[in-house]
Amino acid sequence: MNRVVIGSRASRLAVVQSEMVRDYIERVNPGIQVEILTMKTTGDRILDQALEKIGGKGLFVKELDLALAEKRSDISVHSLKDVPMELPAELPLIGFSKREDPRDVLVLPEGKTEIDFSKPVGCSSRRRMIQFKKLYPQATFQTIRGNVQTRLRKLDEGQYGATIFAAAGLKRLGLEHRISRYFSTEEMIPAAGQAILAVQGRMGEDYTFLAGYSDPEAEVCALAERAFVRRLGGDCSTPVAAYAQKNGGKLLLHAMFLDESSGKLHQGRIEGNLQEPEETGRKLAERFLDEAKNAPGEGMETEYE
Repeated sequence: MNRVVIGSRASRLAVVQSEMVRDYIERVNPGIQVEILTMKTTGDRILDQALEKIGGKGLFVKELDLALAEKRSDISVHSLKDVPMELPAELPLIGFSKREDPRDVLVLPEGKTEIDFSKPVGCSSRRRMIQFKKLYPQATFQTIRGNVQTRLRKLDEGQYGATIFAAAGLKRLGLEHRISRYFSTEEMIPAAGQAILAVQGRMGEDYTFLAGYSDPEAEVCALAERAFVRRLGGDCSTPVAAYAQKNGGKLLLHAMFLDESSGKLHQGRIEGNLQEPEETGRKLAERFLDEAKNAPGEGMETEYE
């Protein structure tokens, strides 16, 4: 193969992330030329409704999946946190980048140093809203959609008192200077896969040109986080968070889950085997589900060995 086509969303962040994968492929395979095929996904086009009302995260990958299946592209590059938990067997994830900064961050309007709580916080993620509200009980929220530049423009125009981004996206775009505050991963547990890039391919294809790309630690953490969310039946509308880290020779998974039937929040952590990340994720999810079933009126914070 002397030519590789990467399928990418058309946003500036998506293209920058695809360029990162392109640069890796060209660096380790001097004879390969890489092109980036950009497209606007359904999720990028419909900006006036919350994601859960129009089909969830799958709307950000639908067109890319089609291009991959039709062989118009050879691989797709995604922010892993935007990839649905259930994927077509014929279009598996084949690579995971080294994790960037996994934290969420506060961004204020240009020139401001404090949150103006007379205005809503621009946020479309219930995961973020729940955790932000614990830190700032006075906060109110209003949906904000669009790419990074669009959301920053709406913020700077005065439509919102603040907004929340993933640190990784701002850093990749050279916009780190817009960050007003970093939330620790204890204060605001990240979304599963946050700050990791995922490469998706076709079953049965030769992807030796990606040899060495996948970061083993990021892959283990991603598998644990996604298994946790998958076991809970989590999707775009479910307030769920999962963040895994290597802790010595063990895997530490910290997670949060809102039981929609009772409205109670469950939060906890588990230490597991690095060789069985998905089992660790499933085990914590099952314990959360047991808590919700056996003590439906109580939110809990628990730690498991």
